[in-house]
Amino acid sequence: MNALILNCSPVRGGATASIARMAADALSGRFAVRSVCIDDYRFAFCRGCRSCHTTARCVMDDGAAGLMREFASADVILCVSPSYWADVPGQFKAFIDRCTPWCNTHEPHASIPAGKKGYAIVLRTGPGMRECERLIETVFHFYGHLEIEQSGSLALCSVDCAEAAESRRDEIGRFLATVCEEVCDRA
Repeated sequence: MNALILNCSPVRGGATASIARMAADALSGRFAVRSVCIDDYRFAFCRGCRSCHTTARCVMDDGAAGLMREFASADVILCVSPSYWADVPGQFKAFIDRCTPWCNTHEPHASIPAGKKGYAIVLRTGPGMRECERLIETVFHFYGHLEIEQSGSLALCSVDCAEAAESRRDEIGRFLATVCEEVCDRA
């Protein structure tokens, strides 16, 4: 089975990247893991032209389609996202917007293979859980329109740096163990 881990932050050395690496390490024993960063892909903002609503294709040909190919080849998708002003980072939101050709909000629409399980790990620097819940809602809403099963999430508050993420390794590890159990034991 294939797992895709997406670091939804453009920061490659921070807390989000640290958690994505922990996830890759934890899942690599049970999955063929592909770990990518949103910043690995170059793509433009959605133009709002709605051409994809009739063609199921975007008028732009750039990195958004490449990242969707990663989604298509994965059985399990784990988005790891920090909070940027109470929502997902702009780069990830721009990608979500560009996925309209694959979303089930219109016909025709492109699609990725069925049967995928989607997970989320979200983090924020402050202590309040409400902001994490908002991020999970965003990721799961995205998964829903791609017809990816919304399978589980972990919310982490008060994580402001890689060292703070490291201090949560046991909690993160327990969550990832449940991912392995849910997916591998049912396969």
